[in-house]
Amino acid sequence: MTTAVGNRDFLLPDLGEGLSEAEIVEWRVAVGDVVTVDQTVVEVETAKAVVDVPCPYAGRVVALHGAAGEVRPVGQPLITIAPLDDAPDPHATYREEERAGSGNVLIGYGTGHGGTGRRRRRPRLALAPEPGTPVTADLASGPAAGSPAPAGSQAPAGSPVPAGPVLAGSSRPAGSVSAGLSAPNGTAASADRTAEPEPTGVQSAPLVISPIVRRLAKEHGIDLASLRGTGPGGVIRRADLDAAVAAPAAPAARLAAVPDAPAAHVGLAPAGDGDTVIPLTGIRKVIADKLSRSRREIPEVTIWVDVDATGLLETRAAINAATPDTPVSILALLARICLSGLRKYPQLNAHVDTEGQRIVQSAGVHLGIAAQTDRGLVVPVLRDAQRLTTRELAAALAETTAAARAGTLPPARLTGGTFTLNNYGVFGVDGSTPIINHPEAALLGVGRIVDKPWVVDGQLAVRKVTQISLTFDHRVCDGGVAGGFLRHVADCVEQPALLVANV
Repeated sequence: MTTAVGNRDFLLPDLGEGLSEAEIVEWRVAVGDVVTVDQTVVEVETAKAVVDVPCPYAGRVVALHGAAGEVRPVGQPLITIAPLDDAPDPHATYREEERAGSGNVLIGYGTGHGGTGRRRRRPRLALAPEPGTPVTADLASGPAAGSPAPAGSQAPAGSPVPAGPVLAGSSRPAGSVSAGLSAPNGTAASADRTAEPEPTGVQSAPLVISPIVRRLAKEHGIDLASLRGTGPGGVIRRADLDAAVAAPAAPAARLAAVPDAPAAHVGLAPAGDGDTVIPLTGIRKVIADKLSRSRREIPEVTIWVDVDATGLLETRAAINAATPDTPVSILALLARICLSGLRKYPQLNAHVDTEGQRIVQSAGVHLGIAAQTDRGLVVPVLRDAQRLTTRELAAALAETTAAARAGTLPPARLTGGTFTLNNYGVFGVDGSTPIINHPEAALLGVGRIVDKPWVVDGQLAVRKVTQISLTFDHRVCDGGVAGGFLRHVADCVEQPALLVANV
């Protein structure tokens, strides 16, 4: 790629272990803007998290490489910056070619030859309409793309200006479509028409910048036009969509992606005769690849045992009654029990180095917590969890799982685990044979806690019973170690006082 003298290309950096690409979610700057060192210029989504990317250069933006929704590979140009003292005019070439009638098309511009009485506007970020939505007159803020317009036409005096946020480098509201937006027939919408009043009865496009919000809205059958955005100028954020999903469904607010299609088909592409096609991309692809590799490489074994968790629940109630301002969750107590077991059986806090033909036992316990999110299953990691108190574990777990579901965890928080705790009981199931989170060597699973008949001191009683399972890599240990670890965990669940002897 040729770059003008003095200009610097900022390449998409490595955003985490094993990540080779990222999808552009939202540009925070536009061509012509002045940026400073370490200013956030773009928000991208990787297979692990949504990340703000800062630019290491200061100067004027002369090119943005990629549009919202486009996937860029690591190491390829993301943005081009020119020094302020000799920054070229990014629009000079466009104006020169238009005057000459060359017909060349630059990225983000059209080749329309409008009337000389119309005023040009600076280029800005385009807000893409929903797939399949025709570009109407209100989207183009003027006549339909490609149709002639009388020279010197302008909006009637006193016409209201459409409300909406003004994006960086733009002089128009974000609700209007910018240069480069194409109509369905491929004709580029003109970028230089002056604002005209919105036609009566034509609904303006919802103010949505993030393609993630659009995708999730489709998956949940949410009509974005029915939402009120809380972002700048009314932009619909992910939090607004999450609130709509959590709220009771309103008939007018739920639109099926396919008319008369079953709910299971919402957001899926029809493939004929009722079949659907689900693209295996993004985090779903990463999950599939990782689990497939785990099954191919790891000779895993699962063992399980039913335990009486009544004592654990009573212990938690006593702790929280003493200090209600800092409650401790059952998951935090189970994490503390796992840490105690790994201290006694460090063989399970390890991984197999296949290339070096060796087993590596980790010095610290980097505890992974399996969390179900809208983007799929992720495993955020608490590094050196053995150094945390039980209350610190509870606070860290609450913060980490909330950030994972919100998609705000950095990629570094989603890699490097040495042992995973999986609470599949939240799904209402008793047991499971989970797949190990490669390259770890073991995973403890916990089922739901329910009332069951249980023999206590020779008498039948109703107790709080759960099933715990350990899935382990048979290369790192044999059944004696795995069984000893699981029995230790079960004993601590049934008699939490045993923890005192190990902390």
